Amino acid sequence: MSRPWKPSPALKASFALHAVAGAGLLAAPEAWPLALGAVVVNHGFLTAAGLLPRTAILGPNLTRLPEPARARREVSLTIDDGPDPEVTPRVLDMLDAAGARASFFCVGAEARRHPALVREIAARGHGVENHSMRHLKRFAALGPRAMAEEVSAAQACLGDIAGRLPAFFRPTAGLRSPFLEPILCRLDLQLASWTRRAYDTRQGDPDRVHRILTTNLASGDILLLHDGNGAPTASGQPVILATLPRLLATLEAAGLRSVPLHSAVDPAGP
Repeated sequence: MSRPWKPSPALKASFALHAVAGAGLLAAPEAWPLALGAVVVNHGFLTAAGLLPRTAILGPNLTRLPEPARARREVSLTIDDGPDPEVTPRVLDMLDAAGARASFFCVGAEARRHPALVREIAARGHGVENHSMRHLKRFAALGPRAMAEEVSAAQACLGDIAGRLPAFFRPTAGLRSPFLEPILCRLDLQLASWTRRAYDTRQGDPDRVHRILTTNLASGDILLLHDGNGAPTASGQPVILATLPRLLATLEAAGLRSVPLHSAVDPAGP
């Protein structure tokens, strides 16, 4: 299954600029410095857009839950970089204890190493979503073929293990290029970023992580934590384990319910 790719206004403008620059060179070859400069500036703009994880300049990007989910007082906890055999089971128990559900953006290679854990995530009612096959730091710099392989390999791997194809994709650190959205369309995936994150791969202070995630907390928020690659607290504990119980209590006190992204976006879906 796929969905049609509709270039964003910024990409349509980029295509038009390239066409005009090419036509201008044919008509007036001596104007090549001006044409080249315009193309370079355009490429710089698109590159900068790819470094902004929450922007929709390069295509649709889910940064908050849709209005019906907000009306239901829903939020989504999203948990990246796992599964981790030491951390993820404890996260699952904490979520169960609070009656909360989350979306786990799993790395395909880690899922392949720990398939039973991925199946456990799905069996407990959480979403298993696509976080690429190898979580490459250079993901945003990949060419279209290599990027497609990273996304499609993880999609096949996670779908096979979890029994449901992921509906959402999140690139490494949220960084991407204009190549990504056509790939997601072919795989019927939706880009999902977040409303706020606490940089808990580098920030090991659970008080600060909690404060960042809950300041101006509102229904519809998408919150980002990590069960893999999380920073340690002063006592050496992964910061998600020190933060999550308090965060879940804050959600309950605010009358908010954490649900998986796929449930918030399409409650009638699987």
